[in-house]
Amino acid sequence: MPQRQPAAPRPIDRGAADPACPVEDIAQAYLVTAHGDAGLALRCAITDALSDLMEAERRARENSRLISRGYVRNAARG
Repeated sequence: MPQRQPAAPRPIDRGAADPACPVEDIAQAYLVTAHGDAGLALRCAITDALSDLMEAERRARENSRLISRGYVRNAARG
């Protein structure tokens, strides 16, 4: 059975899009990068989002640790 060719990326309809919201631009960029393969584009977007989320959580833990250490230092001086 021959493989199905991915659909060509469609141009973005900017008629109803909020210019301050880059969702359509981001979606289109992933779709172009994935050569029109919507499934691959979605997996790449999810992977990037999870990576960003994990990095944000790591930074939040680091900040919390530094703040806690600052409270301990100030309490020892008091």
